[in-house]
Amino acid sequence: MLDFDFYLQRIGLPGGGDIAAVHRAHATSIPFENLDPHQGVGVSLAVADIERKLVQRRRGGYCFEQNLLLKAALEEMGAEVDTYLARVRWRANGAVRPRGHLVLRARIDGQEWLADVGFGLGSLLEPLPFEPGEEHEQSGWMFRVIDDGEEYVLQTIDGDGWADVYGFQPRRSPMIDLETSNWWVSTHPASPFVTGLIVAGQSSEGDPRRTALCDWGGSLVLSERTPASEGSSEVARERIPELLSERFGLDGFALDADGRVVASL
Repeated sequence: MLDFDFYLQRIGLPGGGDIAAVHRAHATSIPFENLDPHQGVGVSLAVADIERKLVQRRRGGYCFEQNLLLKAALEEMGAEVDTYLARVRWRANGAVRPRGHLVLRARIDGQEWLADVGFGLGSLLEPLPFEPGEEHEQSGWMFRVIDDGEEYVLQTIDGDGWADVYGFQPRRSPMIDLETSNWWVSTHPASPFVTGLIVAGQSSEGDPRRTALCDWGGSLVLSERTPASEGSSEVARERIPELLSERFGLDGFALDADGRVVASL
């Protein structure tokens, strides 16, 4: 990592902390967003490039960027970190999706953790024990890891019961596999990260809340969820630059003549 102290300032934790504190601070400080693929800009997985974008330029990013940045930070703290590719199952309605999500296994102080700050519509606030086991409550959100044949599956409470978030084989994925998946997600014309817009963030102190701006369903929708409620409303695309700034801290964007989000600075 180029500047670990600057990273800690970026996530609002200048004094540092343990893995749980760093994970929570990252998850609630750096927004999830696909603004680069959305405007046809390639996504680099070089740690120096990710750090310049998410830390120095105060941008957000999607799972590959978010979790590789977290990986670098945890390694600065003395952790050994492995990468795994997961299939998103969240509300998939039986569809089999590609292994397009990145998660981490962190070993530190004799313990092993599942770490993930890059699942835009509901990232873990803190890491979970890596092996399947107990249920965990995090600021009102419920999570658990179960064993499903060849895969470990992260689940969360959705409505009245447990729902799959993603599944992954507990076998390490080398960097070349991450590069290949990232290339598909960020450039393929069928990828929703190319065709659509999604920006998300969450808070945990006092008022646990997840906020998302997304047009994957056709209309542009601003949604908010708490552990006890969920609401959404359609918004005009002309409001995107305003909402990016006010709701997610992302400044310097405008709309082009076709209504796509572009950098204005």
